[in-house]
Amino acid sequence: MLHIIDDEEVIRDSLMWLAKSRGIPATAYDSGKAFLTALDNMPRINLQGQCVLLDVRMPDIGGIALFDLLSSRNLTQVFPVIFLTGHGDVPMAVDTLKRGAFDFFEKPFNDNKLMDRVQEALAASEQASASAAIHTRLAALSGREREVLDLILEGKMNKVIADKLGISMRTVEVHRAHIFDKMNVKTAVELARLLK
Repeated sequence: MLHIIDDEEVIRDSLMWLAKSRGIPATAYDSGKAFLTALDNMPRINLQGQCVLLDVRMPDIGGIALFDLLSSRNLTQVFPVIFLTGHGDVPMAVDTLKRGAFDFFEKPFNDNKLMDRVQEALAASEQASASAAIHTRLAALSGREREVLDLILEGKMNKVIADKLGISMRTVEVHRAHIFDKMNVKTAVELARLLK
């Protein structure tokens, strides 16, 4: 989902049309506050494949301040930000990029180059979201489950794992079932692919 945040209706409409021409679902906001309200109401499970096109100068919350707010919430990887401005300068662009912005475009911009970068940002967001989900699942494992997981990934059979950890084979089976459930996989091969 592309989130277009610009106080100029003409720019919002133009960017919505461009996104539609590329088959990119998009939503437009006339202010940073409107976007923040929508963000606070977004289900966290749907926060993948996101990108923000953000105008630098807006009346309520400026683009840089909104970017800083997203950064403070650790959302700039899930919501890569591409700045748009008619008032930019090289130091501003360099500063935002150093602080984690995905890109910086001056108005007027090349439509195709902008949409190419939007698609790259959406792909980066998908990847960051998938990686974050895996880390969250791993964090849900107990210490013993992590030990069993490591041995599963080494290709060890239940009996070998039981001997190595000094636990019963039945306990290993229970841990294995919990690991597969928490990691949302059905086999050791799926688990290995997920964590490669």
